[in-house]
Amino acid sequence: MLQLLRGKKSSLLVKIVLGLIVIGFSFFGIEQYFIANVNTSVAKVGGTEISQQQFSERFNQYVQRMVQMMGPAANVSMFQGPEVRHRVLDQMVDEQVLLEANDKLGLVVPARRVQDEILKIPAFQNDGKFDAEQYRQVLASNGMSPLAFEDRVRQDLGIRELPAQIAATSTATDAEVDAYIRLRDQRRDFRYVKLDKPAADTGEVKADDIDAYYKQHQAEFMEPERVALEYVELDASKLDIDQTPDDSVLKERYEKNKTRYISAEQRLASHILVKVGGKGSPDDQKQALAKAQEIEKQLKDGKDFAALAKQESADLGSKNQGGDLGWLDKGTTEEAFETALFALDKGQVSAPVLGSEGYHIIELRDLRPGKTRSFDEVKPELLKEYADSERERVYSEKAGRLTDLAYQNPSTLEPAAKDLGLTVQKTALFSRAGGEGIAANPAVAKAAFADSVLVQNNNSDPIDLSPNHVAVVRMAEHKPTTPKPLDEVRDTVRARIVAERTSKQAKERADALFAQLGPTKALDAVGTGLKVEEQKGVGREAANLDSKLVAAVFAMPRAQADKPSYRLVDLGGDAYALVQLDAVTDGVTTTLDAKTREAARNTLQQGIGAAATHDFVAALRKATKVSISETRLQDQSP
Repeated sequence: MLQLLRGKKSSLLVKIVLGLIVIGFSFFGIEQYFIANVNTSVAKVGGTEISQQQFSERFNQYVQRMVQMMGPAANVSMFQGPEVRHRVLDQMVDEQVLLEANDKLGLVVPARRVQDEILKIPAFQNDGKFDAEQYRQVLASNGMSPLAFEDRVRQDLGIRELPAQIAATSTATDAEVDAYIRLRDQRRDFRYVKLDKPAADTGEVKADDIDAYYKQHQAEFMEPERVALEYVELDASKLDIDQTPDDSVLKERYEKNKTRYISAEQRLASHILVKVGGKGSPDDQKQALAKAQEIEKQLKDGKDFAALAKQESADLGSKNQGGDLGWLDKGTTEEAFETALFALDKGQVSAPVLGSEGYHIIELRDLRPGKTRSFDEVKPELLKEYADSERERVYSEKAGRLTDLAYQNPSTLEPAAKDLGLTVQKTALFSRAGGEGIAANPAVAKAAFADSVLVQNNNSDPIDLSPNHVAVVRMAEHKPTTPKPLDEVRDTVRARIVAERTSKQAKERADALFAQLGPTKALDAVGTGLKVEEQKGVGREAANLDSKLVAAVFAMPRAQADKPSYRLVDLGGDAYALVQLDAVTDGVTTTLDAKTREAARNTLQQGIGAAATHDFVAALRKATKVSISETRLQDQSP
C-alpha cells in the first residue's frame, strides 16, 4: 500500500491511498454503556472484532480503487456480489491473524523503519526531499494526525513482516531448479484438427417449439422489478452563505489557531551510516565505531562529505544522493540522531552517533529558523476556512431539519421541501441494479428496495450521496416482476433454439470423431476433408496458437511406448479440436549459463515463498477462532 502512495502525489489519489492505509477506526462513546453487550461486528478474529464500520470503510475503499482503475467503464453494481464482500473480509481476517501472531511472537516494527517508510513517500516531499510541513498539511487535509498515520504505517509494516520473512527464507534446491527448468522449457510436438463451428441449423422452428421453450425458460424472460422514486436532496456546495465576514471575525479565528501558523525550525542534513555487523555484539560495535571514527578523521582532513557518503554509507536510500536527508524538523528522526543534529551549527559535522541501525556521522548543511506567519499572510486561508465552516454549519442545521421533517411526515416529502426551499424530484423507473441520476448510487438503490420504503411506503432514512450531500427518498411508482410477453421475445427464443441445436450438432460431431481415435486409427485417418495441422517444438507461451489449445496440449499425459495420446478440446464458440500428442521434450538444464539458472532459481523461490506464505496464513487462520456474521456482512453498502 505504501508503494502506491510513493508513486502518486495528486490530492485525490493521496486521499484514496491514505484511505487504503487507514484500515479503520472504531469510536466508542457513552452509548457503550447501553449497547455493550450487543455484538454488531461483521467478524471476530480470536479476541478482536472487525466492526461494521471498519468493514464498510475497507469495502468502500476497495470499490473506489476499482472504479478509479477501470475508469468510465466501471459499474459499481459489479462489486455488489457476496463473493466480493467475502474477498475483502478474508483479507481483513488474514491481516488480523498476522497481527495477533506478531503479538504472540513479540515482533515489533522499529520506529526508525516507520520513519524511513514515511520519508520515502513522494506525497510528503518537495523536490524529492521530505518536507515536514507538507507532511502535516497532507495528513490534516485527510483528517489524520502524524501519530495516527505513523500507527497505521507501523501496522501495515507489521502485517507484511512475517510473510516477508517466510518468503525470504524460502529456498530451492538444485534438483528443484532442474525440475522447474525441465517443465518451464518443455516443448511438445502435436498434430490437431480444428472443427470449426458448423453452419447455423436451418431446420424449421415450429411455433409449438417456441412456446414450449418460452414456458420452460420463463425465468430468463422476466421484466425485473422496478421502482421510481420521489426525492429531495440537500447539497452543501449549492447553499448560499455569507462569504465576506468582518476582519474582526477572522482575527479572532487567527488568534485562536495561531499555533497552526508557526513553522518549526528545520535543518538540512546529510549523514553517513556505518552499520553494526554480525550479531551486534560489543566487538561488532567496536569495529563499526572504529570505521565511523576513521570516516570522521577523513572528513576533518578535508574529504568531501557527499563523495565519502556515496563511497561508505550503508544507507541505500540516501548514499547515491551523497547522504542527503533533506529538510528535517524535530520529531521525524530517532532521539539520539535528533539531539546531535540540533546541537550542530551550520556547516558542522558531528562525531559518530549511535542509533538503532549503527553509527551516524551527521552534517548540518543549512537551517531554517521557525517563524509565525502574519494575519495578512494567512487571511486568504482564513477566508476559505470561514466559508467552508459556515457552509458546513448551515448544511448541518438544514440536514438535521430535513431528517426531523422526513420522520415527522413519513408519508410525504412536501413539508420538508417547502420548509427548506427544496424541490421534490422524481427518478425514472429502475431495477435493483440501479438506474440514472441519484439512482446510480448503490445506497439509493438499496434504500428503494428496503422494506420500509418498498412495502411500508415511508420516507427513507437520510442517504449520504457524497460528503455533505444527502437525500431522502420515497416510493413514487412500483412495478413488480412480470414475464415479458412471448410476442416481445419470440425472435430471441427462436435464436436460442437455433443456437442450441447448432451447439448440439457441433458436440455430437466432435464426440463421434474423437471416439474413432485409438491404437488402430490415428488423427489423419479420421473423417474426410479434415485438415491436419502439425506443430513441433511448441512451448507453453506460444503466442501464435489458440491459448486454450496450448493449455490442453500441456495438460495431456506423455505418450507411452511411442503411442500418441489424444484429447478432445473445447475451443469455445462451438468449435472443437482433435489433438494427437506425439512427443514431449523436456527443457535442457546442462547448457544454461549461471545467470539464467540463477534467474530461474529466483523465480522458483518466489513461487515457493508465496505458497509457503499462503500455507502459513491458512495455518494461522485454522488455529484461530474466526466467526463471521453473514447477515451483517451482506448488509453493508459501498
